[in-house]
Amino acid sequence: MRRLLCLSAAAVLLCVGCSGSGDEDDGKHAAASPAVDHGSVVRAAVTALGEGTARFHQEIVLEGDDAEYEMTVSGDFDFAGDSGNVAVDLPGGGISHLDEVFADGHVYISGAGGTDERTWGLVSREAAEAHYVLRAPVNDPEHVLRQISAMRQVRHEGEETVGGVRAVHYRGMLDHDTLTLRMAEDVRKKTDDARDLLGSDIPVFADAWVDDRGRLVRTRMEFRLAGAGATVTTTLSDLGEPVRVTVPAAGETVMATDVTGILMG
Repeated sequence: MRRLLCLSAAAVLLCVGCSGSGDEDDGKHAAASPAVDHGSVVRAAVTALGEGTARFHQEIVLEGDDAEYEMTVSGDFDFAGDSGNVAVDLPGGGISHLDEVFADGHVYISGAGGTDERTWGLVSREAAEAHYVLRAPVNDPEHVLRQISAMRQVRHEGEETVGGVRAVHYRGMLDHDTLTLRMAEDVRKKTDDARDLLGSDIPVFADAWVDDRGRLVRTRMEFRLAGAGATVTTTLSDLGEPVRVTVPAAGETVMATDVTGILMG
């Protein structure tokens, strides 16, 4: 599992427009219609979500060494108010469950190593970093939205049903800067090396589903390389519903100095 959790340069060594008719010009030439900007639809949906609230359920599948590992990140979040509740579960892990509260620019963490069950570790949300490919720093759901909104080469993939509603499926790619957004320096270095060995960006696919009201209802990011891979699927529901956050009391918190580990992103 250790090999899988961080994209390594060693792994890379093993695998080394629409157009239409327009107005006629003098009856001889047809002007090409501009390509549809599907990415703008996704960006608008992300922007709309960023002004509201939602429940989210994220399924993370890690593949490698002929094994598959699954974890979930779920909760409810007030994206406009930058606050919310998050639960992280990794069945069978050394630490199998974490609870997090986002509020006032901080993240309160219960269940992390080094704290008892009545104590919350406190970290700066802005300062947190990602330590694994396709993992969000301290499981911040807004990090996923930033990556999805930056997807490129976006194309229309048809319609599907998501959570009982019809939604348009869009697919694109993440570039290197988006993939390495807020990565810790050591992991960024390995990912940069992998990109250099490939001679191009690491292929990372990104998907977004937008319903007929322009609401983002699902996202997915995935990569597979040299027998390793990761898929992160986030389903959004209860859009616009109130989110209630209870901030731990000062006497129940301690400053956390070590927030690494796969459950922390």
